[in-house]
Amino acid sequence: MLMPSGEQFEITAGGYRAVITESGAALRHLSFDGVDLVDGFADDEMASGGRGQLLMPWPNRIEDGRYTFEGSAQQLALTEPKRSNASHGLVRWAAWSVEEHTATSVSLTYRLMAQTGYPWTLDLHVQYDVSADGLTVTQSATNLSDAAAPYASGAHPYLTVGTRLDDCELVLPASTRGLADPERLLPTGRTDVEGTPYDFRVSRPLKDTVFNDAFTDLRRGRDGRAEVLLRGDRAAMVLWVDEQHRWLQVYSADDVAGHDRRSLAVEPMTANANAFNTGEDLVVVEPDETFSAVWGIRAL
Repeated sequence: MLMPSGEQFEITAGGYRAVITESGAALRHLSFDGVDLVDGFADDEMASGGRGQLLMPWPNRIEDGRYTFEGSAQQLALTEPKRSNASHGLVRWAAWSVEEHTATSVSLTYRLMAQTGYPWTLDLHVQYDVSADGLTVTQSATNLSDAAAPYASGAHPYLTVGTRLDDCELVLPASTRGLADPERLLPTGRTDVEGTPYDFRVSRPLKDTVFNDAFTDLRRGRDGRAEVLLRGDRAAMVLWVDEQHRWLQVYSADDVAGHDRRSLAVEPMTANANAFNTGEDLVVVEPDETFSAVWGIRAL
């Protein structure tokens, strides 16, 4: 019998073990020395809540699934019907093909064909590598069409340190929080985190802070990376993003029975929600051009 998420691809190195799925090229499992670093899903389950999935050619939401690009109006299917949005791209459930699988890395590809609402053909590629430095994920898109294509990418890992969020500490190196309509979760503006419950630029306890928010203006190191730190009583971990990732969506799943506050989704995004309409940090991929973005996770 084939598992609901298809073929499973295991990679190991330096104490890290990751399992990637054929369905959506999702990160189903990641651990270090036997301790889970992501709150994934079992091999006999489908991904729920976006767990570990790749969000391409856009992350988050497009209002009414409708947008106009270079004068041409487009209408996507509403994959979040209760909020009348097109959500999290077009490849979350696609069967990706293995390009190469070694003991320490796996790369998968998917050709996203031109279709209603997104009339461009893209070759999508993801590479997962593990080493003593942790997991590195490289997501790429090559435009095979004869016209420029709108694009953004993201991913949806849920971070865990084996402790409920109420008992964890967080570093979130963002000085700006995106505001959103509470009904449809679409952007309405921005605000400074200074003096608010969402200022985690210095490590402090999460306690009962509820997250379903996008953050930007990320503080970066000399290498251009921004790092989120989650620390519990027994373990700590970092999720890092490169300079292409200008946004992080943070979600504590308080509205999901059975999953509430047991892990923290920290979603690397190259653009905010609804970027196909606002143009905010939207990437325009020219014909034959490739756009890549890199993120990763490591234990402390």
